[in-house]
Amino acid sequence: MKEVILCKYGEIILKGANKGSFETILLKELRRRTKAVGNFSVRVAQSTVYIEPESDDPFESDIDAMLEQAKKVFGFVAVTKAAVAEKNIDDICRVAADYLADSLRTKKTFKCEAKRADKKFPMKSPEISAEVGGAILEKLPHLRVSLDAPETVVRIEVRDRGAYIHADQTPGAGGIPYGCGGKGLLLLSGGIDSPVAGYMMAKRGLSVDALYFESIPYTSLRAREKVLTLAKKLTEYTGFMRVHIISLTKIQEMIRDNCEEDYFTLILRRFMMRLASMTAEHIGAPVLITGESLGQVASQTTAAICSTEAEADRPVFRPCIGLDKEEIIKISRSIDTFDTSIEPYEDCCTVFTPRHPRTRPELAKVIAAESELDHEALIREAFETRFTVTVRQFEDIPDTSDNLGGNYEL
Repeated sequence: MKEVILCKYGEIILKGANKGSFETILLKELRRRTKAVGNFSVRVAQSTVYIEPESDDPFESDIDAMLEQAKKVFGFVAVTKAAVAEKNIDDICRVAADYLADSLRTKKTFKCEAKRADKKFPMKSPEISAEVGGAILEKLPHLRVSLDAPETVVRIEVRDRGAYIHADQTPGAGGIPYGCGGKGLLLLSGGIDSPVAGYMMAKRGLSVDALYFESIPYTSLRAREKVLTLAKKLTEYTGFMRVHIISLTKIQEMIRDNCEEDYFTLILRRFMMRLASMTAEHIGAPVLITGESLGQVASQTTAAICSTEAEADRPVFRPCIGLDKEEIIKISRSIDTFDTSIEPYEDCCTVFTPRHPRTRPELAKVIAAESELDHEALIREAFETRFTVTVRQFEDIPDTSDNLGGNYEL
């Protein structure tokens, strides 16, 4: 029995004359992923993408592995495996009963929904549903039809090249195609929030590079590897990610030696914003992305955020700003970053942490507190420590984007 994967559009349908450009990005991303899991053809028709195995051998065309890949492509609201039948009601009924028999044996109720995209088909949608439902009941008489609350919904789609039968389609990744919304630089720490922020902006089409600040010897190489692992997990959705790494050791030591303790974190974050702006300018990213959630910690109060954002020279996107910690954790679990994020390796924000950080800082006092520092020299020296690591989802399938280089690949 022939199987295909059906991927259903989300809001791309609403893009009007620009729909074609979104489709081009989607198809390119799907074809990149097919190279890793087998031989498949990819085509689009009637706001649905069809992924068809080109071999019956599962080692050459692993449809289950391809389904997992399709689930992580931004732009689809639903993905599912479907059996293909000839466009006649007898074959549709036969295929539906045979294909769904195993999954329906453990169910008690079901209903059928038909969609007749090919209006030349002689039966209307309610008639198709009734015929298929009857065939299923004949094969599995323990089932009952429930129109209001079925355990399983059997869907029959009569389209241009055949009829497609499936049940209980899986939610897709949603959003819009990755890379269609410009470029942003994510301040990626080893915590829970920033990977979620990167994922959320990638879901809205933003191509994401990451910036990680380290402070060796106060932070370890294991802390760096933790962040690269988080970036690797994000590539399940983005394909690849460039992680730019800058040392803050000298800056943090100078803050410790010359500034009032209560302002340590605020001053450090202001330096981070300056360095992030420079890095974003260097890579051509017009926006920054942070994982800040309002009121979560002392440096994320309204006054503190205003104090640090004053040093950014471009917009700062904060997709987690209105989420509470449990909501952020829920997303981090769903994208498989949570367990890595809670590994006990320090990051630079925990170095020289003040005992009583300011929660309502006045910008003038923050500027006065950091006035003893040679800002330009410290920023220039830190920026010169920058290097880049390119992290890829599939090592043997390079990205086609402009590569800024790197010392090694994960």
